[in-house]
Amino acid sequence: MISHRYLRFNIIWWIVFVLLILFILMISFPIKAQLVGEMDDESKFYAQSKQVNQFFRRFNAEEDERGNRYYPGDKQYQSEKLRKKYFKIVFDESNAGLTRDLKKEFVETVLSKPSILDFHASSWFAEVSALFTVNGKDQEIILFMELEKDHLGYKWVVSRAFAEEFATYFARDTSQIGRFLHPMSHELDFMNLRRAFANSDSVSQFTNKKFKPDHLTVLLYETKRGKLKFKSVTSVKFHFFQIDGWYFELSDFNRPGYNTGWLISSLVKLKNESEKKLLMRYLYHETN
Repeated sequence: MISHRYLRFNIIWWIVFVLLILFILMISFPIKAQLVGEMDDESKFYAQSKQVNQFFRRFNAEEDERGNRYYPGDKQYQSEKLRKKYFKIVFDESNAGLTRDLKKEFVETVLSKPSILDFHASSWFAEVSALFTVNGKDQEIILFMELEKDHLGYKWVVSRAFAEEFATYFARDTSQIGRFLHPMSHELDFMNLRRAFANSDSVSQFTNKKFKPDHLTVLLYETKRGKLKFKSVTSVKFHFFQIDGWYFELSDFNRPGYNTGWLISSLVKLKNESEKKLLMRYLYHETN
């Protein structure tokens, strides 16, 4: 006959055994889920171009997925196979304007030459939107930055600027008639210039038709006067004309998923030099 002590021992042993199994299951599944999550985050980390320089290297196939550099002589350096792989993740997939056919034609153009992006070459520039304070109020001013060779290296310089507030200073009112200096003004020693400068709103009417306001000069002048103070940078994007017959814009996306980081956000096929010049004028906000 089985003793009470033996039965009690078996019951306790089974309780301990069940609790042990439950404990193992509880600690095993969260760890597994955590590992899957970490691996998923790691894949996202490797998929995105975290820096502009990295975008260059991936566009050219000069590094692997983990960011290890390839150099001339390496088997994978600028290989077409690796470039095709990277071209699948360098476009902003949320932009419906970047059609499949357009991207395909662009990639085929790049690979057929082949075309390589050159960090130190011209035909690319940065567009920096920055906040300045003007008379105590925030004002957005766009700074266009270019790389300039300096001794043995390079440096970023401000090449142009644009501000809506500055644009109003130079607006030419073509609806007004009669605001001009008479062709015989020289016989009066140009004394009628008093009329030209009497009204600050119309003084720009007396400049030649080819006059283009230089917003960068105004920005530097107002900064030196202490009227304009830099506050912060709000956004940065880059414009590329390095691929013959094409233009693309590079923007930084910070969002969930794999399609994030520095991506091609706009792509335009250029038929000729005239279209290129027209697009550049648009990017520089040149209306005249």
